[in-house]
Amino acid sequence: MKTTAIPLSRVQLPARSRVTTRVPDFVALMKPRVMLLAVFTAVVGLMIAPARLDPLHGLIAILAIAAGAGGAGALNMWYEADIDAVMTRTARRPIPRGAISRAEALAFGLALACAAVAALAVAANVLAAALLAFTIFFYAVVYTIWLKRQTPQNIVIGGAAGALPPMIGWAAATGNVGLEPLVLFLITFLWTPPHFWALSLNRADEYGRAGVPMLPVVAGRAETTRRILIYSVLLAPVSLLPWALGFAGPVYAATAGLCGAVFVGLAWRLRRSGEADRRAATRLFVFSISYLSLLFAALLIDGGGDRWSSTWSPSGVRPAAASPAQAETLTLPARTAASFTILRADEV
Repeated sequence: MKTTAIPLSRVQLPARSRVTTRVPDFVALMKPRVMLLAVFTAVVGLMIAPARLDPLHGLIAILAIAAGAGGAGALNMWYEADIDAVMTRTARRPIPRGAISRAEALAFGLALACAAVAALAVAANVLAAALLAFTIFFYAVVYTIWLKRQTPQNIVIGGAAGALPPMIGWAAATGNVGLEPLVLFLITFLWTPPHFWALSLNRADEYGRAGVPMLPVVAGRAETTRRILIYSVLLAPVSLLPWALGFAGPVYAATAGLCGAVFVGLAWRLRRSGEADRRAATRLFVFSISYLSLLFAALLIDGGGDRWSSTWSPSGVRPAAASPAQAETLTLPARTAASFTILRADEV
């Protein structure tokens, strides 16, 4: 008796099975590794703050920040679906390959963003929630919708969104904004352009085909590598500010000094490399991920003790530090995030 195989695409799966098989696609919409890097920097801001949330509210705050970052990623993919479809590194994202519709991505992103802001307001305070809402808006609207297709300075200005998570974490713990999180913001802000330009150097043809005016497309390789070197040189001394200002110790200073030297060295080699050398840009891009992770991990390790605080607080009262049990509860998500902060090119 002859049997005929039924194509898998024609098999009608139960509703629950269809939902389950789509979960990885919705997770991919959130750019999980980008999300985890943002969460890690936010947790560091929360942990080095002079005040502490209790473990339950701290965990909710961390999850809310993660959901907010994931919602921003989903909104980015919703709007950029046309660009993603024509670029090799993004063509396999959920929307271009038809796994998720643009309407579903929009609804998912908005739902995550709104829930995240509300949860952070309840678990922490209104200031932290407002900063999270502003971050999502800046990334999804100012950067994604307005800047990215209009100016080669898209990454420079848009980098502010990725630099805000440490301030959100600090504000969640203290209800205020201090000099320390502003320094962390500046470090991440200066790190962003060389990180993304190093990626875009080897993808200039794809960005050009998609109509995105990234710096290598508009200004060429020589000018891009020059600006990468400038930002890298600026980043090196700024990364030492936490130690110079007294809220990080010698472990952080050694880490920042060594990693800063490597970063500048790789930027210099990229500047001196030829047009056909793609490895120099790849090395800088890959190291830039490790750089930020190592810097914030060292700050988390070395930022405790009797650090000073310049928190702008009307009362000037410094709340008591957390107990060891509370610190362990809040540090666990940071260690988890830090272990997964190696990005793939298709996620950024």
